[in-house]
Amino acid sequence: MNAQQQSEPHQHGQPIDVHAHWYPKAWLDLLAKLGPAHGLEWREVEGKGPQFKVGPLTTGPAGPRFVDLDARIAAMDEQGVAVHALSLSQPMVYWAGRESGNRLAIGYNDELAGAHQAYPQRLVGLATLPLQAPDLAAHEVERAAALPGVRGFYLATRMLEQELSDPAFFPVYERIEALGLPIFLHPVFVIGHERLKQHYLTNLLGNPFESAIAAAHLIFGGVLDRFPKLTFVLPHAGGAFPWLVGRLHRGWEKRADLQHIEHGPKDYLRRFYYDTIGYSDTVVEYLVRNIGADRVLMGSDYCFPIAYERPVEVVAGNSLLTHEEQHAILEVNARRLLRL
Repeated sequence: MNAQQQSEPHQHGQPIDVHAHWYPKAWLDLLAKLGPAHGLEWREVEGKGPQFKVGPLTTGPAGPRFVDLDARIAAMDEQGVAVHALSLSQPMVYWAGRESGNRLAIGYNDELAGAHQAYPQRLVGLATLPLQAPDLAAHEVERAAALPGVRGFYLATRMLEQELSDPAFFPVYERIEALGLPIFLHPVFVIGHERLKQHYLTNLLGNPFESAIAAAHLIFGGVLDRFPKLTFVLPHAGGAFPWLVGRLHRGWEKRADLQHIEHGPKDYLRRFYYDTIGYSDTVVEYLVRNIGADRVLMGSDYCFPIAYERPVEVVAGNSLLTHEEQHAILEVNARRLLRL
């Protein structure tokens, strides 16, 4: 096999990065064509690539790190990363309406399959879904799951103004559960964005609190009880959720209106996986000690500004973890979850 097909053996095994975003050129072209009719603002930044805005959310400029697969593989080699699980992230496709949103989802997932076929040992895909049209999303679950290299699905922490516990999404969850594939979550439009405009707080605070809110809705909204084999992955080390779960649990203990679920919130911690993007050795250690090393996955947030440049070293250099725990986080857990 050549370098495009197989990474070289690494001193830390074959590390798998589950939090790595990608914006294919063909998909960006489709976004530029379909998006403006649904409120997307598009502009080309000279020498840097396109920048696009939906509501309060701006993405880009989407330069080579966002787009080019050869540049990505070179970066992975330099980082010692064997596999990227590719995902879309912002702005997702929900804002684009039923038909255009569906076209954008299908187009992205087809590009994922093409990336996997180009680098079958290096790239796998997490498919996006047109969740704004649950019937189309359910169909795309089946179609995308049959594409080469698709190993899971990627959803926002909410669908526009609908929470993930909305029963309208249950047929989608039912199909994903039957396939045995995981759902990765990522914030897009965050709570209280007006207060978070300054100081990059939309990302630094908005994203982790969005993940906590989504987890709470999945628990109290009965999704985890109704779909006991469905697996969710929370980004950014679970955001605020692992740190506030005791407060959620106390509410469940003391409020009769919260006791409709089968267990207390603490008992659902292991229904989620968590990535390593907590920017602190002690955050990852907390996850390992309180939830389990088998529920933690290496992530980088590639290609965004605050992504880890050395995601493997972040794990391998964490002296608070045993060698076995590091190996599980770097490779073993993701290989099991993604069926690699």
